[in-house]
Amino acid sequence: MATVARENIGLLTDKLTIKVSKEEYLPSFEKKLKEYSKTANIPGFRKGMVPTGMIRKMYGPSIFNEEVLRTVEKKLYTYLNDEKPEIFAQPLPLENDLSKIDFNNPIDYDFGFEMGLKPSFKIADLAKETLTLNKVDVNDEMITEEINRMQIKGGKMMEPEQIDNEENVLNVLFSEADKDGSVVEGGISKENSVLLKYFTPAIQKQLMGKKTGDSLVFQLSKTFEGEKLDMMLQDLGFEKGDKEAASKYFKLDLVKVGLIEKRALDGEFFNEIYPGKNIQTEEELRAILKEEIEKYWGAQSRNQLHDQLYHLLLDKTTMQFPEAFLKKWLQTGGEKPKTAAEAEAEFPMFANQLKWTLISDRLIVDNKLEVSQDELKDYMKEEVMRYFGQMNMGEDLSWLDSYIDRMMKDEKQVDATYRRLITEKIFSFIEKSVKTKEKKVTTEELTAMQHNHQH
Repeated sequence: MATVARENIGLLTDKLTIKVSKEEYLPSFEKKLKEYSKTANIPGFRKGMVPTGMIRKMYGPSIFNEEVLRTVEKKLYTYLNDEKPEIFAQPLPLENDLSKIDFNNPIDYDFGFEMGLKPSFKIADLAKETLTLNKVDVNDEMITEEINRMQIKGGKMMEPEQIDNEENVLNVLFSEADKDGSVVEGGISKENSVLLKYFTPAIQKQLMGKKTGDSLVFQLSKTFEGEKLDMMLQDLGFEKGDKEAASKYFKLDLVKVGLIEKRALDGEFFNEIYPGKNIQTEEELRAILKEEIEKYWGAQSRNQLHDQLYHLLLDKTTMQFPEAFLKKWLQTGGEKPKTAAEAEAEFPMFANQLKWTLISDRLIVDNKLEVSQDELKDYMKEEVMRYFGQMNMGEDLSWLDSYIDRMMKDEKQVDATYRRLITEKIFSFIEKSVKTKEKKVTTEELTAMQHNHQH
């Protein structure tokens, strides 16, 4: 009978030796030979009348190998199902000498497999930690800026005769030139749209009163400043912060002058942006916008706190891995094989992902976190409603339930939704365990924090 022996061969790494006796595989080998003789199509013989001896000669070695390996595989998975060792992935076969398998000489065989074991660990004690809750105060200026954006988005483009307003949109042709305005042969030439207020005050003053067809020679570094200069450099094909490129001269030909006539703050406009809310005054609009903007930045603050929690758990939870095994697995376990060097380079990020998976799985099990079918359906319904946004879908939404039922039959959709919801539950649970101190930050500061850490 087949036996399985287990021994430790390294840090969190065990070897399984599966011994298969000939009594285990010979009956199935003989059975397969008979099945082949009944189905094989061989010239000179009627189907089903091919002698077993000929089948043995023609197909014996390959059938024998298949049955030996199939028996080994069966015993391996029986052992894993019965013993349930805490392992990563599937065991990897060690270097087994398959040349020793000889169907003319049936004997007992030993096959070795390497197992990577999951570590025992203790999750970091979050109760000892104090994290920063970075919060944005929503002020009147932010609300005014949003209203202004809405007015411009819904506004009408006008074409005044000349530049007379810092809000003018200038369609211009940038042509690389010398300081006297002579265009450089083969130099950069690009048409673009730029707001007048993006130029430096000195250049804005020079441009005031200019009309379509007028031109101006300028040096990039004296025409734009800070992020506007970086934006223009990149738009013209240079690298951000390129000082040599910033010293270049360009000829600006004014192609067209535009000005967006903002929408009036009236009932018609209010109903377009918030249909059905019956907004009558600017004060009512500002109140709704304040609530929405606070909700948005509140969610961003919470996301950033979750990012801190993620790093805290990773950094403060001590965990070891069977590195040699996992690096071998990385080489063979993916869609396409990797070299040892590729696996080595990929391992640090892979180890972090693996560590987070073990931590989150433990949190789910220990705290009995779960996502119900109703929660999955409700979330999907919210996503569908959010997708349609402010479109008027009418009063009859009976179609929505059947649509969600179809989504619930899509395994990928259900899995993705489950992952979002269970992740939210994990962080909602652990954020209650940690102390926080509030810190007022700007929108730019909070956004920068999020860009520096994306998971």
